[in-house]
Amino acid sequence: MAALLAGGLPLAGQAQFRLQRWPAGTPAPALPPTDIQGGEHHLAALRGRVVLVNFWATWCGPCKEEMPTLQTLAELEGERIAVLAVNSRERPATVRRYLAATQLKLPVLLDPRGEATRAWQIEAFPTTILIDTSGQPRQVVTGAVDWTGQDAARWIDALGGRRA
Repeated sequence: MAALLAGGLPLAGQAQFRLQRWPAGTPAPALPPTDIQGGEHHLAALRGRVVLVNFWATWCGPCKEEMPTLQTLAELEGERIAVLAVNSRERPATVRRYLAATQLKLPVLLDPRGEATRAWQIEAFPTTILIDTSGQPRQVVTGAVDWTGQDAARWIDALGGRRA
């Protein structure tokens, strides 16, 4: 994570976040299997990597604030960390316009009816679930985070995302 720490930028106004444990023994609910570009994503196929499942919406200011740091994390650490962005309750055309305007390249899974959002018990945006290398959800982060910063580095390292 040293490369991430050196380039970490503070989010505007140092947004607040809340870190909680995922309920012990509770497996990850299902996610929409395909992203907006047509790629397939299955949590089982990502075992061996730390996975961040980020629930967000285009109208959410804190979501838009943290998205570039998720993109940077995915670009710098993509071999050991997977980032899946789940857009909740928006039309595909709205999401496509947003992605084109921001040039974000993260895999964006669409949840237009909010079914996955409900299954994962998401109550606020952004919310990110951190999943360990064995595929078990471990932490829930609610609020905007600098995913290139020291807090994120500690969380990811604790889940088995250490460099080899």
